[in-house]
Amino acid sequence: MDEHQTWTKETWGPVPDTWQRKHLLGLEGLTAEEIVTLLDQADRFRQEILGRQESGRKIPLLAGRAVVNLFFENSTRTRTSFSLAARRLGMDVVEFSAATSSLSKGETLLDTARNIQAMGVDAFIIRHSCPGAPHLLSKELTGCSVVNAGDGTHEHPTQALLDMLTIRQKLGSLKGLTVALVGDIAHSRTARSNIWGLKALGAHVIVCGPSTLVSPHWNEIGVEYSWSLDDILPRVDVFNLLRIQFERQVVRPFPSIREYAHLYAMDKARLARCKKDVLIIAPGPINRGVEVTPEVADGPQSAILDQVTNGVAVRMAALWMCMNR
Repeated sequence: MDEHQTWTKETWGPVPDTWQRKHLLGLEGLTAEEIVTLLDQADRFRQEILGRQESGRKIPLLAGRAVVNLFFENSTRTRTSFSLAARRLGMDVVEFSAATSSLSKGETLLDTARNIQAMGVDAFIIRHSCPGAPHLLSKELTGCSVVNAGDGTHEHPTQALLDMLTIRQKLGSLKGLTVALVGDIAHSRTARSNIWGLKALGAHVIVCGPSTLVSPHWNEIGVEYSWSLDDILPRVDVFNLLRIQFERQVVRPFPSIREYAHLYAMDKARLARCKKDVLIIAPGPINRGVEVTPEVADGPQSAILDQVTNGVAVRMAALWMCMNR
């Protein structure tokens, strides 16, 4: 389409028939076809809307609809990304703050959501520390779409989708690639969503980290595990470097940050032992010097900022597709 063309519902076209879901609660159980459909539509939003240089980068596919960012945990990238995605689709966005809500007076999550829905909200984006919170809302709030922005240690589907979209843009098909998820696997919802999505698309997944954070039981679902980053360096196509989530841990899983960085940080020396075209990604926030050193995070093999841009595109696709089903 001409770069000066203004997109409308008619020129953009309908949601593909391969997507029939009203909610996006996780990637577990999604078919490869469904995941590819999400990635294809996100890629289109990235190219046609986010990639345009002129100021009017909006498409009113969801004009007149309202969405609430129901965040019960701190967030920078995910919350801002969902807000931008909704606004670029023409939606009204309500930013919810748990600290100033009636939750502090004893109101339940479900009652809070029902009251917000009664004000005319069409979709809920929810991040919550309790696994399953988005699933609860999807069952109880009829007439609304629910998108999971992270539920406890369970899943973070849009983060995994933007990770996979970035890999696909840089390396092509995910089928046959070896992708290593390095770090706090035990507490990472991002790792779980990536595992389901990557496996569905034919990638080989390795989870890597200290034995206190990486269980051998991942083998039971066809995921390789390694307690040594150095051992797997030469055969990995993509390293996804995960943050250590101290806020979810009851006890310290290793003696010190310095020891963890010594064994698992992706630095210049380790990068030199990797494949020449290896891709480095990280969901953020990154802790420089812990899971990745600055020269790697800011280097030519890193696609961390591409992930952030792709996050807006993925969330535009998720909202548009779910709210039209």
